[in-house]
Parts: sequence; structure tokens; C-alpha cells
Amino acid sequence: MALFDAIHSLDRPSLVQALAGACARAGRQPQLFVQVNIGDEAQKGGVAVAGLPALLAEAADAGLQIDGLMAIPPADVAPTPYFALLDELAERHGLPLRSMGMSGDYETAVMLGATHVRVGTALFGARG
Repeated sequence: MALFDAIHSLDRPSLVQALAGACARAGRQPQLFVQVNIGDEAQKGGVAVAGLPALLAEAADAGLQIDGLMAIPPADVAPTPYFALLDELAERHGLPLRSMGMSGDYETAVMLGATHVRVGTALFGARG
């Protein structure tokens, strides 16, 4: 907990419980985002859209404050409907922060409500 200020990948009950314990021991909580598998892709992490309310409730019951949602839309398709859905889900659940968008689509993400974007490729170049 001393090495970071935010976690963008909370996505299952076992992590909720582990994180709640770690936060209690550390006496602090980082900013928390629930990762949503917005495209229902088997190869990606994240809670299913249908499972989001239950995971948010479990986090609240464990004493965790969730600040926002994070998602990575499917590759090779227009990200717009996925960003719009994440924005709508965050709004529905009263969450102010949205972590969505990367180097290639951050402008669209910001137009659709992103408060956080990941721009590693733009800064450091393609992975080798």
C-alpha cells in the first residue's frame, strides 16, 4: 500500500476481501477503480456488466470506497459504444471517475467522460 496511490483492476470478490484487509493493516486506502469486462471477452479480466452491482455492494460492505470504473474495449472495433456504456454505468452507480482510453483512442474516451487515460505507447513507443 505504501508504493501506489491507485488500483485500476479490482474485479472479483477475493480481491475485495484481500484489499480490505490490506487497507485495514496499512491504515489507508488507495483510489479504487472496478475493472469492468465491457466487451464480455473471455481473455480479459474484469467483472461482467451484470455482476457489477453485486461487486460494488460487496466492496461497500467490506468498507472499501470505490471511486470509479475502468475498462478496455475490444481491439479492432470502434471504442465509442463501450466508452459510452462505461460512462453510463459509472453515472448509474454514482461513481465520479472513469479510467478508459489509451494512446490510440484517448480523445474519444475523454469526449465520452474519461477522467483517466493510459498513454504509454504515445510516451514510450510500441512494445518490442
